[in-house]
Amino acid sequence: MPATTDLPERLDAVLTVIYLIFKEGYASSRSGPLIRSDLCAEAIRLGRLLRTLMPLTPSGGSSEAAGLLALMLLHDSRRNARLDATGDLILLEEQDRSQWNHDQIAEGVRLVEESLQGPAGPFAVQAAIAAVHCEAARAEDTDWRQIVRLYGVLERIQPSPVVSLNRAVAIAMAEGAEAGLAEVAALSKTGGLENYYLLHAVRADLLRRTGSFQQAAESYRRALALVTNDAERRFLERRLRHVEVKR
Repeated sequence: MPATTDLPERLDAVLTVIYLIFKEGYASSRSGPLIRSDLCAEAIRLGRLLRTLMPLTPSGGSSEAAGLLALMLLHDSRRNARLDATGDLILLEEQDRSQWNHDQIAEGVRLVEESLQGPAGPFAVQAAIAAVHCEAARAEDTDWRQIVRLYGVLERIQPSPVVSLNRAVAIAMAEGAEAGLAEVAALSKTGGLENYYLLHAVRADLLRRTGSFQQAAESYRRALALVTNDAERRFLERRLRHVEVKR
């Protein structure tokens, strides 16, 4: 065990590594199954272990350890609803919420409340966003304006193009696809995400929602050229076929 005085300066790296393990389990970057439950379970186990160490450190460390654990539990609570019987991806808005693990959601929400009592770090804010999603009984009940505000907080404390892209999606859901497209266009000019398949997938979906099917098809093709997971590729192929028929 590191000395108590060593824990704070090592915490960010450890939190990041645990979350990277979870992310690879939640949405594998490789071909094959989208979800690797073994990695998700191991990351959550490590998150619980880390949280037991944090009372020894200043409150900020405790808050972020609780935030990370909450974030993983809330994301993982939706695992059984994310894929259909053939292994194809089901979007959050289309998932059967009765299949969500509501005990995990309740634990995650409690941890979010705990994490926000200290200084709000990136994992605590991301967990708060996940909690807003998980507490909505139906997709249409989601408080997207609250999610936009939380992404604004996250942009201030941990600015990144990916955070800005997620905020653009939330803006689209709160204010309409055209508003989201304007955010994506501005983000594209700053660079950094042209080789990130989700930028093109988001643009394609928003163009689809506005009826710009030819442009949507072009963006879906770009996303397909970059995606690495089979389940996500099949989803994008289905969407591409849909907009090609509509053109």
